[in-house]
Amino acid sequence: MVKSGQRIRITFSKEEEIRYISHLDMMRLWKRALRRANVPLAYSKGFNPQPKISIAAPLPVGFTGEEEVMDIVLERPVSLTSLARSVKKQIPPGVTLKEVREVYMALPSLQSQVRFAEYTVSPLDGEEVQNRIEELLAAEAIPRERRGKKYDLRPLIDDLRLEGSSLWMRLKHDAQGAGRPDEVLAALGLERAGKAIHRTRLIFASQVGQCWQEVTPASRKSVRW
Repeated sequence: MVKSGQRIRITFSKEEEIRYISHLDMMRLWKRALRRANVPLAYSKGFNPQPKISIAAPLPVGFTGEEEVMDIVLERPVSLTSLARSVKKQIPPGVTLKEVREVYMALPSLQSQVRFAEYTVSPLDGEEVQNRIEELLAAEAIPRERRGKKYDLRPLIDDLRLEGSSLWMRLKHDAQGAGRPDEVLAALGLERAGKAIHRTRLIFASQVGQCWQEVTPASRKSVRW
């Protein structure tokens, strides 16, 4: 913990132009942008100090994201407006800065607070998919295998529904497991190719039980675009 520092929560979008970059590349992108913006990042201790930057949930290659969330820790407090203006000048096309918010330093790690993730997948043929969705939700178990390990996908699916030509899904995402939308598509018998997967938002522990509305009791002040 940095006693005189500041913890900033950044909300941003990952758009079509950079959908194929990896999580590691996204981390490099942000490190470079923050350094070029002269943000006074705090660093970890040890032989190989690293800037204190953490993204809530890595977004798989090929996915886009509407409201991705990242925490950074600064060695000293700065103006949120100045920080946002400087950072916006350094981020490349395909990333849009949406909000910069100060949060309390003592909060649990960002990753530990994620509970669900919501996605949309399009385009889909509604008549083809509706029956499959109903069968999937009615199943007691959905055996799947990922990286040579067998698991049950069903407990990781909170809800599925059709919205026009898109499939909307809310999947569990916590320390016990994380549902992947491409696995859901495979379980529905749909091929991944040609379908755009977009994460619309992450749901954190503070939001669960609040009718899925965004609540941020741990936030202090923010700047939003």
